[in-house]
Amino acid sequence: MFRKLLIANRGEIATRIIRACSELGITSAAIYTEPDRFALHVKKADEAYSVGPDPLLGYLNAHRIVNLAVETGCDALHPGYGFLSEHPELAEICQRRGVAYIGPEPESIRRMGDKTLARQTMQAAGLPVVPGTDQLGSLEEALGAAASIGYPVMLKASGGGGGRGIRRCNDPQELRRNYQRVISEAEKAFGNPEIFLEKFIESPRHIEVQILGDRQGNIVHLFERDCSIQRRHQKLIEIAPSPQLSPEQRDQVCRFGVAAARAANYINAGTVEFLLDQDGRFYFMEMNTRLQVEHPVTEQVTGIDIVQEQICIAAGQPLSFGQQDISLRGYAIEFRINAEDPKNNFLPSFGRVTRYYSPGGPGVRTDAAIYTGYEILPYYDSLCAKLTVWARDWDGVLRRSRRALKDMGLYGIRSTLPYYQEILDCPEFVAGRLDTTFVDRHPELLQYTDQRTTPVAVIVAAAIAAREGL
Repeated sequence: MFRKLLIANRGEIATRIIRACSELGITSAAIYTEPDRFALHVKKADEAYSVGPDPLLGYLNAHRIVNLAVETGCDALHPGYGFLSEHPELAEICQRRGVAYIGPEPESIRRMGDKTLARQTMQAAGLPVVPGTDQLGSLEEALGAAASIGYPVMLKASGGGGGRGIRRCNDPQELRRNYQRVISEAEKAFGNPEIFLEKFIESPRHIEVQILGDRQGNIVHLFERDCSIQRRHQKLIEIAPSPQLSPEQRDQVCRFGVAAARAANYINAGTVEFLLDQDGRFYFMEMNTRLQVEHPVTEQVTGIDIVQEQICIAAGQPLSFGQQDISLRGYAIEFRINAEDPKNNFLPSFGRVTRYYSPGGPGVRTDAAIYTGYEILPYYDSLCAKLTVWARDWDGVLRRSRRALKDMGLYGIRSTLPYYQEILDCPEFVAGRLDTTFVDRHPELLQYTDQRTTPVAVIVAAAIAAREGL
């Protein structure tokens, strides 16, 4: 097993990896930029090292990060998610410097990171893919393909991810308007101007399969997650297992997930994402070659620590279980607690957390990057905590989730907490009838009263009372 592991990330995922290291007896080393000096992951890690004053560049300089790992005696590096986690260059630099990379091989990252190449790989493996094209060479080629496939269509960045570089086109006019725009977005966001076109699937369910593969050739799935509750391709709520799949559908999509991993010669943890159309047909969408934000829901229903398995696989150990040893237990729901104001078009909410306390009780888990007094900074993703709730059945997880969301205290900033309480009371959600249009179809859920921010009058009154000794 490794002696010391450098975590090339920040926030709640860094604290999550620190916990896994602690249980495995591995020394954890955090990195931080100057604005993150007082971040929770810096406080929690065994060691912490500055990577400069710039709030972002320090987390994005692969050579500097790996050099730091070598200089500080780290024999392994975990990229977390986001930042450099899907950049094959980081894995390649680790290989050259003799630092174990906690993730897949660079070639798998590169192949699956290119969406058109990933489509070709899955087609060759016999998996169903959304009707579409390979890399587009011109607007005229895109117009011809769209006419053949039928509108609406989606223009997508080949190197895209995280919901960026995607535009829906309902007719040729929209395709003409969006074509160069998507190329520009792709170049700016991913450094790759290549784009492709896919048929738009109306009101799909978003289903993804968690897989693990070791260096001995063993590949297993940890069943599926339902990520249909999303806004602008950004996931908000994740559920495991999906409440809307039949046993036959579950078996089919999980077999697809394992087949996709084998086609990619995949090692370590990954996620294969599918769209399920209204006629019950699955289509491969993409493969994420990293740990997912929503991995806790899978851990809750399988009892498997995915991060520890990642580390053990990277150390050359075989999986400690086979497919027959993995079973589902109940349901879990993960709520992404974002520092955003849903009532104001999900505008990011920066500032100081005046009070924070996490809920507890059976089946309740919190992965957080915040504490009372912590400053939500404008440089990073708005995710500040994840609340994951487990129960033995669907009704039970809904009841427990309502209680846990009510118990969670987050004051001083706007957050998505009260919005999730509204979603949990929506009859469509209660019935488990979910698709990716849910948020757009239910604007009435935004008509809530948010009592979680601390009014100025209350702060002033408290200060006066303290001064007068009341």
